[in-house]
Formats: sequence, structure tokens, C-alpha cells
Amino acid sequence: MGGVRSPESSEARERLLQQLGERILKITLNHPTRVAIDGVDGSGKTFIADELAKKLRASGRQIIRVSVDKFHNPRIVRYQKGRSSPEGYYADSFNNTLVIENVLRPLGPNGDRKFKSAAFDYKNDTEIIAPVETAEPNAILLMDGIFLQRPELADYWDLKILLDVDFEHTVARAVKRDASFGGSEQEIEKVYDERYVPGQRLYFEKVDPKAAADIVIDNTDFKNPRFVKDIADPGATTRH
Repeated sequence: MGGVRSPESSEARERLLQQLGERILKITLNHPTRVAIDGVDGSGKTFIADELAKKLRASGRQIIRVSVDKFHNPRIVRYQKGRSSPEGYYADSFNNTLVIENVLRPLGPNGDRKFKSAAFDYKNDTEIIAPVETAEPNAILLMDGIFLQRPELADYWDLKILLDVDFEHTVARAVKRDASFGGSEQEIEKVYDERYVPGQRLYFEKVDPKAAADIVIDNTDFKNPRFVKDIADPGATTRH
């Protein structure tokens, strides 16, 4: 989602991105590597995914950038439990079946590597007719979004990264971002207080994504992100 200025580069940020890229490149699979970049709204997922993609392209491997925002459900489904419903935000925001069928399964073991990077335009509430693309065998998928470690999706990822930022910071960022599209900050804050933040707390309660993630990054300070948790070197074992 746009509207917020990209974070300024810094030595610490560049170093973390470099290290993160090296970790991903060491993963050895017999199909494209599927990387989830998870985190609450406003945690900086899209920025890190885009910056990471730029670095990884220097490796010569095909980098596939997909956002879960391109797989929303239609408005009538998203709000079927009410526009202020936290349960509706967690349960009904995204068409996870299409995420699996169009992206994760084709790029996984025994997949045909034919994928679609988008399915729905939530702003215009219309279907997207995306072309079928073919991934190279050693391609890397970087998918950003909220709720990426929910039960339907969790087992499809080859690496799960979580950006850990508290709501005090993320809501302020998100309100500033969303206000750039119109509407008062007070109205936007109300929606976050009633629907978005409680809905994301439900995710934490049901899934505990911080514990489930392979890598956790504190992205509170864009200029000084840091690793909070890191799995053993993924290159130590060849996985299939």
C-alpha cells in the first residue's frame, strides 16, 4: 500500500538486508523458494520485500514479488460479519484458497511452476485477470502480507519472516498512510481501534506468529532494524 515515504537507507538497514538475502540464497530446494514476509499492518513489509527483491536480483535468479493485497475477497465477503468486526477482518479479508492455488502450490513440490501474481483489486472491488507466468526452477518468491502464517498457509512456506513492531508505532504509520487516500485521521483511527488491531490480535492469539516464524526482525526503527530471532543457517541442510 502506498502513501508513506520509503524509509531512508542506512548502514544498519543495508547490512540486515544483505544478511537476509544471503540466508535466502543458501536455501536449496528442488522447486522455487517460497518466502513469507509477515507482520501487522504498518510494520514495513512491502518496503523490506521490495528492497530485498532488488538485492536478490543481483544473484541472477528470478525474483517473484507478490502481495497478499492482490488476493482480497470481494467487499461483500470482507464485511459479511460487519464493517467493524475484528473476526471478519481476520477470517474474511483474503481468499487464501486462491493464494494457494495460484501461487503457493504451483511453486511448491511437484508443482508445475505456472502461477498468477494477482486475483482481485480491492480498491475497485473487481477481479483481476492476471496472466499465467512460469517460474524458473530456482526462482525465489517474496510474498508480503498480514496473516501469512495462518493455518491454511503455514505449511506452504519454505521460510517465514516476521516483522515485529508494536501497535503504537504501526497504527501511527498506517493512519498517516491511509489518510493520504482521503478521510480524517480520527475516522481512520476508529477503524483501526475497532477492527484492524483487534483482528490482528486474534491472529496472534490463534497462531502466535512470532514463535512460528523462522526469522523475526524488529523493524520499529526503519534505519536500525535488527534480528530478534534467527533459525540455524538454512544452508546447513538440503531440503526437498
